[in-house]
Amino acid sequence: MTTYKVPLLNLKAVVQETGVHEDTLRTWERRYDLPQPERTDSGQRLYSRRDVDIVKWLTARQREGLTIGRAVALWRQLESKDRDPLLTPFPAAAPSPAANTPTELRQSWLVACLAFDEQGAERILNRAFAHYPLETVCTELLQAGLAEIGQRWYEGQITVQQEHFASALALRRLEALLLAAPPPTRPARILVACPPGEEHTFPCMLTTFLLRRRGWEAIHLGANVPLAQLEQTTTVTRPRLVILSAQRLPTAATLAEMSRFLHHAGIAVAFAGGVFDRLPRLGEQIAGNFLGRELEMAPRAVERLIETAPAPLPCESGPARPALDNYRQQRAVIEADLWGKMGKRLPHDCLTHLNEEFGDHAEAALAFDDVGLLDAYVEWREGLQSESRIPPDWFADYLAAYYQATQAHLDGPAKSLVNWLAEKTSRG
Repeated sequence: MTTYKVPLLNLKAVVQETGVHEDTLRTWERRYDLPQPERTDSGQRLYSRRDVDIVKWLTARQREGLTIGRAVALWRQLESKDRDPLLTPFPAAAPSPAANTPTELRQSWLVACLAFDEQGAERILNRAFAHYPLETVCTELLQAGLAEIGQRWYEGQITVQQEHFASALALRRLEALLLAAPPPTRPARILVACPPGEEHTFPCMLTTFLLRRRGWEAIHLGANVPLAQLEQTTTVTRPRLVILSAQRLPTAATLAEMSRFLHHAGIAVAFAGGVFDRLPRLGEQIAGNFLGRELEMAPRAVERLIETAPAPLPCESGPARPALDNYRQQRAVIEADLWGKMGKRLPHDCLTHLNEEFGDHAEAALAFDDVGLLDAYVEWREGLQSESRIPPDWFADYLAAYYQATQAHLDGPAKSLVNWLAEKTSRG
């Protein structure tokens, strides 16, 4: 049975989570009969999670320019049409001229970041937080802004220094919001982590913040969490759920390994990340529940997972990956062969980077037993226009040399990689 409508929270907990003063909550109840907490025998108010969401809905309408009376009237109007206001999309009211729309503020913030104008970027964020809900600013300005920054870097329009500057500002602001988040009001503890090798922490940190805003005790473990130390962490924290996030194919493979470990430890897993949006079939090999493409919807998905307590998903126990083992055993020899073939044709740093990048992607594809996943990597590499761009003829020569090296050193289980390279080089 879901606890969404069960009165469990006292007045203090609601004040901490919503930021609405207790006198205001009493006034709304007395004047508008909204929300409608129940009372204990001693007269103490008890609120449900739905009551908390009602308060947040009302305050959101106030930030959009409605008086509390008009906000309540809108709520009653939607109810009279048999529509649940909490599930009804509500277009934001037009902001004041000084506020600008979230899109306009995002573009202004991007301009400031690309100019390395830290104070200007902070002023824009302050203005955004003054006029819009925290969740809106975090998703529509910071998250969407970083996505646009990343795309501009990919297209060669900005430098990696500009990308790092904007990311640092966004992470710093999000860390401050996490520190100021109210204490948890729900009993379940949730861990949020990046699997081994994953350094993109913003999605995990934003997920943690959104969960805390809804009263969950969410703990952010950060980037590149070692699998070997995860058992100790889960033993100490005893989480109800672990959320993992991966943005790249190699870290999707380490996430899959981590999910199997957690599954066999009896811990529920949820996962998300850009790589699962681009390659949906990867999710079939994760021992967990996909949270969806929209990060702002993750808290509701988590709520459903915890309250419905779904049966554990089927999971392989230590899946055999002979092709992966074969490749790992020969990878150093293959790369040594490549240095002999390409060491005088490619710059040293270029060949070093390609060996690491392609090798990691090849290992991940073999871990998923699907060398076709490398097609997406090649497409990404060929479209890259940033300062990390490698001329197309260099990359084609590299793949041809890799094919020759694997022909010489790979046989048996890893032959699928040799065949994939043969197909790629023949097309070139």
